[in-house]
Amino acid sequence: MNFKFLKILLLSVMIAGISSSLFASATVQIRLDSVNLLMGKMTTLHLSVTQPKGAKGSFPIFGRIRDNGIIPICGDSVELRAPSKIDTLVSGNSVTINYDIPLQAFDSGYYRLPEFAYVSGRDTVSSKSLAIKVVPVLAEADTPIHDYASVSGPENPSIFDHVPDWVVDYWWVLLIVLLALALALYAVRRYRSQGSLLPKKPEPTPYEAAVSALRTLKEKKLWEQGMEKEYYTELTDILRHYLFRRFGINAAEMTSRQILAALKKNKEIADKRVYFRQILDMADFVKFAKVRPLPDDNVKSYDNALRFVEETRPVQPEDSDTDGSSLDLKSKEDSAGPVSVKGGEK
Repeated sequence: MNFKFLKILLLSVMIAGISSSLFASATVQIRLDSVNLLMGKMTTLHLSVTQPKGAKGSFPIFGRIRDNGIIPICGDSVELRAPSKIDTLVSGNSVTINYDIPLQAFDSGYYRLPEFAYVSGRDTVSSKSLAIKVVPVLAEADTPIHDYASVSGPENPSIFDHVPDWVVDYWWVLLIVLLALALALYAVRRYRSQGSLLPKKPEPTPYEAAVSALRTLKEKKLWEQGMEKEYYTELTDILRHYLFRRFGINAAEMTSRQILAALKKNKEIADKRVYFRQILDMADFVKFAKVRPLPDDNVKSYDNALRFVEETRPVQPEDSDTDGSSLDLKSKEDSAGPVSVKGGEK
């Protein structure tokens, strides 16, 4: 009896040790190549995060990147670029991700960089704050290179004065060669990028892609097989991709709260947040709280996803009620919020 108790105790200690190593919190390290920077010059900020293998997370600051690839900090006085290099190192049960981020400043002075937060699930870990000194450039008035006049130009100047004679005589041959080279270069680049010289079929619209993906998800019958986590992961991925293609919202790099905040800012879809809230709340319960939803909840999430895609579909003049690609969704409301729509499964 005592031997059996010892075996159980030893097994419990081993499981506890493995669990603590798997769910250890992430750590964030930060350093600069140089804390003294000449105004206008560029240095590299090295950012690294170490976390358990299999954990997923992101730096929210990368979601603030502008169209020109710049992330302003310190009141726009310091600029970060998109990471120029990202390395991933695996060691035992931990993974270290290293980011090399170009940094540049155009205003002299002392600055304290903000703490870089890393969000993994519901946990947030921040780096330490670094100080940087930006040194101004001492510019002086222009001085002449020499004190004599430049060479005078010819009388009645023409552009052909600077062109070799053989170019003037055989310009048509040169033009044909240049056109042939340009055509060949275009053909090679098109073949490498598209795999064919002929034009490809147009890509499906965001609406068409989302509807097709949702129908495929429905046919997989994941939650009917007890695969609720996979079901909600694929369902939310479809909606995140649709938000990016349809409205330019980079939802793939956002948390649930950030997605809802982005929807609120967009007047076109602000009133559709109720659909997303129900889906994201249920997905978070399944992924993080290990909750097994009721079948009605799964159907409701699917129906709300269809409803969101349908109600945000771009309206075309030729659209009609008999369009075979659209879904027959009836607009119903009750006191409990969004209700199931036609096309769901129970």
